[in-house]
Amino acid sequence: MPKRILIGTVTSDKTDKTVTVLVERKVKHPLYGKIIRRSKKYHAHDAENQYRVGDTVRIEETRPISKTKTWAVLDRVRASRGEALDADIGVAGQAG
Repeated sequence: MPKRILIGTVTSDKTDKTVTVLVERKVKHPLYGKIIRRSKKYHAHDAENQYRVGDTVRIEETRPISKTKTWAVLDRVRASRGEALDADIGVAGQAG
């Protein structure tokens, strides 16, 4: 039986060797016919801790690695744009 491969976005990389991947799919409502989005989160194995929040990755179904982790990250499809940082920049000439 072939292994399933899904594409999703990394939503959390806080745990060691694990990333949480959000996979969205679009389905047609059975009665009304409107296209709606369904999403599910998967825990995927990331041995080198190299994937960050916002990365789009491909995950593959594997043998159970832990209680909730049965997927492994194959590769990065698109890198994240980075996270915004709060900067405390004082502007000269403004009365405050």
